[in-house]
Amino acid sequence: MKNAAAGACLIALSASVALTCGVALSDSIPRPATGSTPPFGILVGQWTRTQGPYVITIDAVDDAGKLDAGYANPKPLPFYRAEATRDGNAIKLFFELRAGGYGGSTYVLSYDPGSDSLRGVYDQVVVKQKFDVVFTRTK
Repeated sequence: MKNAAAGACLIALSASVALTCGVALSDSIPRPATGSTPPFGILVGQWTRTQGPYVITIDAVDDAGKLDAGYANPKPLPFYRAEATRDGNAIKLFFELRAGGYGGSTYVLSYDPGSDSLRGVYDQVVVKQKFDVVFTRTK
């Protein structure tokens, strides 16, 4: 009991000294940096494009950024290539479609943590057009 009381006094004294010195005790607690890149796992889910019935489903992502992902328009199609990379504090995604007449069309997207969305450009190479696109999380 004597040791518990002494420990409580020591903690109170430490807090008092820290506050007296102009340093709040909470300032010494390590915290994740604001603006730090979220883990790739944040990408797992179903993402629906705001223009049309286009859906990207990300079932898993490994530490290297390889995505286990599929596409639907509205019929399911496989991605030829699907990966995530880090660019500073941003997560970038690249998807390539070669099946069903897509001929190498790509999505180049960025994860926006503020709106929990994927934003970027769809390059439809068959018709030689690029579209600004947004995918929002639906699951």
